[in-house]
Amino acid sequence: MSFTLPELGYTYESLEPHIDATTMTIHHTKHHNTYVTKLNGACSGNAALNGMDLLELNQKVGTDAIPSDQQTNVRNNAGGHWNHSFFWSVLSAPSNTNGPSAELKAAIDGAFGSLDEMKSKFNAAAAGRFGSGWAWLGVQDGKLTVTSTANQDNPLMSTVVGSDACIPILGLDVWEHAYYLKYQNKRPEYINNFWSVVNWDMVNVYYADSVQGKVPKL
Repeated sequence: MSFTLPELGYTYESLEPHIDATTMTIHHTKHHNTYVTKLNGACSGNAALNGMDLLELNQKVGTDAIPSDQQTNVRNNAGGHWNHSFFWSVLSAPSNTNGPSAELKAAIDGAFGSLDEMKSKFNAAAAGRFGSGWAWLGVQDGKLTVTSTANQDNPLMSTVVGSDACIPILGLDVWEHAYYLKYQNKRPEYINNFWSVVNWDMVNVYYADSVQGKVPKL
């Protein structure tokens, strides 16, 4: 199947001042689009890959379902496409962001003690990710967990095991291209400001689905 760059549910300026329009424009039209283009190239003429959608490609990374000569290609580019598509969906203009649902808030309190404690642990995972990667809030065995992955890996991939495997309900890109134009080397400031543009309505939907074992299908 052929993959396309998803449209955003907001303008590039919508996340100002927390994420600037220039970064959003480059991030979406250049970085994300490159992953889409390279993924289509990997799948072109390959019957094994063409039979899988984006979610399946990510879940099959590291298994025999992905041809050995395309493992790295699919891991990087299917991962990059899924991660970014997911990331755009959990962002919202500051004026539109609400908060966790009663159900999600109860789960956060049960797993972390409070919303602030969850944010603190998430922030630490994002700030502590060496080099490029992602921080995630996800559901594992019905309970919330925080983890991080390197490069364009995500917690859905078979290569991610143990406590790092989960169904993501919130994610943050901590590659330098996601923040460097505005924040330079101040990654913690970018991470703190991220909470001002979280689309909690979407996170609530992902949480409700995840406790039923449903993975976001983007």
